[in-house]
Amino acid sequence: MTLRIKEVIKEKGLTIQSIADTMGINRVNLSNSINGNPTVETLGRIAEVLNVPIQELFASPKTEIYGLVQFKGTTYRIDSVEALEQLLSVVKGA
Repeated sequence: MTLRIKEVIKEKGLTIQSIADTMGINRVNLSNSINGNPTVETLGRIAEVLNVPIQELFASPKTEIYGLVQFKGTTYRIDSVEALEQLLSVVKGA
């Protein structure tokens, strides 16, 4: 999953520090999250602060099917029909 959070922040004329301040968290923690693997909750909070839909934080995929699905606390990335079928197997088996 390719994120473009830094680009969106720059487009809005903001800084990671200003976003962290608005979110009430440490800049280093936010930066580590952005550069690592942020949770869906963190992505949602960032999108809210930036006043953009959450999907704007992701680079446009080159596949016909793409999405993130959270099921029972686990986030699944769907980028192919096969990945979608695997997720459906997980959901049906639960």
